[in-house]
Amino acid sequence: MHRVTLQTKDNHRIEAVHYQEGFKKVIILAHGFFNAKDAYLFREIAKTFALHYDVVSFDFRGHGQSSGLFTWTAKECADLKAAIDYAKEFKYESIGLIGFSLGAAISLIETAQNPDIKTLIAVSAPYDFWKIDYNFWKRGMFDDLLLNVGYKSKGKGVRPSHPWEAKIAPIDIVDRISPRPVLFLHGSEDWLINPKHSRKLFSKAKEPKRIIILEKLGHAETMFDQQRELFMTPCLDWLKEHL
Repeated sequence: MHRVTLQTKDNHRIEAVHYQEGFKKVIILAHGFFNAKDAYLFREIAKTFALHYDVVSFDFRGHGQSSGLFTWTAKECADLKAAIDYAKEFKYESIGLIGFSLGAAISLIETAQNPDIKTLIAVSAPYDFWKIDYNFWKRGMFDDLLLNVGYKSKGKGVRPSHPWEAKIAPIDIVDRISPRPVLFLHGSEDWLINPKHSRKLFSKAKEPKRIIILEKLGHAETMFDQQRELFMTPCLDWLKEHL
């Protein structure tokens, strides 16, 4: 693993890590709100995927060691594109993308306009930023809360901008991703982004596509923490077939 500094077209510094293990294919990980490449779970996720593929993990603006303020998906495609362009320099056979929560929203938007992505796994993706649910009474909320205390919280945080800048809603562009395959992965107990979001996205997306609802699991990377094998198996199966 080595650390690299990337530059976006709008002059933000994006900090990334490259798990360069000698594989011919690469996975880019796009974290969600309040997370970072160096947070415990994202390090674990990156190391687990790095057993099968090279991995690039990075901090969106306003997170971790990257510069700027987080714009709630309005401008973050530039950050993701910087990571994709970096991966292209290594002449990989193909580039896969796995986005989590708002990182999944950004990933859907970028994939719709960037042919360099061969396949996408959208984990706990919202179909529209303004429709996020916040069902605090669901069990998954307490699991997420526990991830913000102790050693699992180290590296997490955000420097936010105001949320009012114009945004693209993933539901408005998801049908443009085809012919790239997309997997929608969601936990049935997601308290923050209800599984209906992935169902709506899946319904509008064109083939090839698939949706998997993981029973009794929560939001985004929490699923990896709750049931690592249950989360990883459909991801690896999908990548083996489509990457």
